[in-house]
Amino acid sequence: MITVSEATAHAGALKRLSDEGVSIWLDDLSRRRIESGNLAELVATRNVVGVTTNPSIFQAAIGSGAGYEEQLADLAVRGVTVDEAVRMMTTADVRAAADVLRPVYEATGGRDGRVSIEVDPRLAHDTAATVAEARQLAWLVDRPNVMIKIPATRAGLPAIMEVIGAGISVNVTLIFSLERYREVMDAYLAGLEKAQAAGLDLAAIQSVASFFVSRVDAEIDKRLTLLGTQEALALKGRAALANARLAYEAYEQVFAGARWQALGGARANRQRPLWASTGVKDPAYKDTLYVDELVAPGTVNTMPEATLDAVAAHGDVQGDTVSGGYAQARADLAAVERLGIAYDEVVRQLEDEGVAKFEVAWQELLDAVTKSLNDKGVDAE
Repeated sequence: MITVSEATAHAGALKRLSDEGVSIWLDDLSRRRIESGNLAELVATRNVVGVTTNPSIFQAAIGSGAGYEEQLADLAVRGVTVDEAVRMMTTADVRAAADVLRPVYEATGGRDGRVSIEVDPRLAHDTAATVAEARQLAWLVDRPNVMIKIPATRAGLPAIMEVIGAGISVNVTLIFSLERYREVMDAYLAGLEKAQAAGLDLAAIQSVASFFVSRVDAEIDKRLTLLGTQEALALKGRAALANARLAYEAYEQVFAGARWQALGGARANRQRPLWASTGVKDPAYKDTLYVDELVAPGTVNTMPEATLDAVAAHGDVQGDTVSGGYAQARADLAAVERLGIAYDEVVRQLEDEGVAKFEVAWQELLDAVTKSLNDKGVDAE
């Protein structure tokens, strides 16, 4: 448990981050975290105002079976399929987390207090199935503060439009490229226009666009290291921040345009940029790098608990570290390109790998639950 004195000590950097307009979301969820009161504690003492999940997070939480024994036994007795069992467990956790965060949702007018759950990653390249799954998840969780995560694949873009158009709040995930990010914002605006035409209340629809950070450095740094020149090595650790800062520039441009002004006048909400994958991959980098250097108003930073703890302990929040850095960001990415590292090829690879990693995690989760059901004497299909 976090003591009062510890909570006071931790408040500094996290409070400064919140005061700068950055919403702090936790990139993790498990039943034990909910039932132990830990999630509520993080909300009370660590400025946490949202939760994100993904297939890897659920694989880690449910794969061990810890905390899920009773529900697994009930599901086994009912003879459900493994897919249904997984959905029952994941949506139960998201529903419970949404209840914990409901006061935040109410206090912020629906802006925060959100809990995200992702569509089955095996549907990432199937628009119609993604839309159907999003509707089903929203119905299963049945909480106004749920967000449905949809990957920003080519097939995901029209799904985002359709789901937003149906009045369902969306967390768009696995965004790596600036071009794809602009397409995501376009899909969001098209979805709002569709919702408006259907007579829906635009104020009730929220969205975030999860722009991935550390994985960009991990891939580009690897290539820079292989080049090994002084010029190449000097660029390590710069591409991910440059990419994210230029994404924020694109956000500012789109949400200052005439198309947005019409929707904003109808009480629509901006789709906030969310910095994802903010735990550093390279131990040579400061563990709060992707928090300290991505402070900008109207953003979300979703952190694994280790990063949240690091920011609380020694985060260096010095105001806006994004706006005004666009020229340097363009120069950094151009310098990487000049060394023969193709930006378009890197971000395409990262998107493909991101979808594949979630598919693997989901399959591992299905396999673990299948074993648990079989151990209880049920032939899980």
